[in-house]
Amino acid sequence: MQAIRTDTTNKQTRLHWVIGLFSLLPLAYVTLQAVRAPKLNLLLDYWDVLAKITTDDGSLQPRMLFTYNLEQPFAVPSLLFWADARFFGGDNRVLTVLTVLLMAGIVVLLSRMLPTSLSPVKRAALTVGFAFIMLSTHGIELWVQGTNGISWTPALFFVVLTVFLMHRGRFWPAFAAAVFGCLCFGVGFPAWLGLVLVAWLRREPRWKVLVSAVAGIAVLAIWLTTRPSAPQALATSSFDVQHRLAAISASLGAMWASSESHVATLFAVGVGLLLAILLAVFAVAAVRGRFTPATPEQSDEAGWIGLATCTLALALLIGLGRTTPGINVGMISRYSVIGGLALCSALTLVALRRPRLRARYVLAGVVAVSLVTYATGYPKVATVKTGYYGYGAIEVALRVDAPGALTALQVNPEVVPAARALGMYPLTGSFSLDCHGYELGSQINFGGIKPLPGPHAPGVTKGVLDTPPVRGDALLSGWAVVADTHPDCVLVLDESGKVVGSGITGVSRPDAVRLTGGDANAGWRAVAAPNSTASRIVLVAGGTLYGVDATP
Repeated sequence: MQAIRTDTTNKQTRLHWVIGLFSLLPLAYVTLQAVRAPKLNLLLDYWDVLAKITTDDGSLQPRMLFTYNLEQPFAVPSLLFWADARFFGGDNRVLTVLTVLLMAGIVVLLSRMLPTSLSPVKRAALTVGFAFIMLSTHGIELWVQGTNGISWTPALFFVVLTVFLMHRGRFWPAFAAAVFGCLCFGVGFPAWLGLVLVAWLRREPRWKVLVSAVAGIAVLAIWLTTRPSAPQALATSSFDVQHRLAAISASLGAMWASSESHVATLFAVGVGLLLAILLAVFAVAAVRGRFTPATPEQSDEAGWIGLATCTLALALLIGLGRTTPGINVGMISRYSVIGGLALCSALTLVALRRPRLRARYVLAGVVAVSLVTYATGYPKVATVKTGYYGYGAIEVALRVDAPGALTALQVNPEVVPAARALGMYPLTGSFSLDCHGYELGSQINFGGIKPLPGPHAPGVTKGVLDTPPVRGDALLSGWAVVADTHPDCVLVLDESGKVVGSGITGVSRPDAVRLTGGDANAGWRAVAAPNSTASRIVLVAGGTLYGVDATP
């Protein structure tokens, strides 16, 4: 009999490790996305923060770390932005990889919170679920743009760390984690709620619960009384209960939607509402159980109830602080991690509350839920990447120091002196247009340029200049197709034929689909040096030069 039990245990342990290895698959995917992300930070928050905390000679201004960004505390992300600029030349990929590490750390913390009362197979199944849910395709914004990742994930990591530490009875480390979370972003505020609730559910001494509650209230009071009053405090200042509730529910259920269409959004809202009700039922049961004699099961659940409550609070913050007329902000990619944590909490609480469920059923259920949610995120990958791609002209705008174009691209031009002093890309010797050998300063013979027909010309080669006249320090745009595909690159020439600017091609232009024969990425954007005599746009396709003169 003993031999049979030992053999069964060994089989379960082997299965546990085999299942656990599958958790490396989503980690490998997001790591690949992170290292293949653009080198340049494209989002305005990165440059705004860097301009604020850095002097023109590149020195850090420590006191500026403790100012608000978008009315949120932002000390830790600000410091990480500066460190990226100072030591890595402002490489976006450093921040995306750090984001992956922080999210992987969250998966590890969740796995370590699982009690030993669960069988090895159940713990392995849930760990795989955590990995596929938290390292999901839905969160593609986090894996390709470090500004979003580092704005969000440090605070989220400290929220989970707070709950994890208090779940293990380590009060003061948990308290410190909550403080660090609040120095990251407003996302860290719910850490205090989690700390209070877990301490109370674990029947910790009353002074710990009281100290945590007072600290949390004090933090919120300080924030509310010191934050600057500005329009972005709420995306909309109206009561707008309907849209706020929809945003709250959608942020919890967005992982079940593959797009932001009306039908998908309604489905996400419905799923989010059901998930919120399920978590509320578990929370109420835990609170009622707190007034009965203590049991080991209650201790096992405490951290998960605390984490579930934190996710509901985070969803509430999204609804209160980010609701925007006309769109459901709960469907934004980076907010999917809120619903991910809620889903992880729900799956674990079901497994804990139903201990008689066979391991195979838990495994099947978790795998099914994880794979469905993971697969529904794939359509978002291309959509998000395409949406960010249009900002690629920032690279040339920084290189030629074009303040007007930078402003149009939502980058604070005051950051250029600091970026140059820090040796940030693209203000370095490694910069290249990567355009068939043409670089800034190259000379081109006008006689070798073919005219590109206008938008209504027959055939599959045509192009448009949206923003005449061609001039320096302006964001120039248009679209073009050459033999059914968009050109490789774009150049701006001055009156003598010298290359004084460049930009990007392959920008999404759905409005041009009818005239381009179906190429939805036929758009281009370009920037030229401010003091140049920029006069002509040239598109390069397979080494052939095409001049764009037509206007809409």
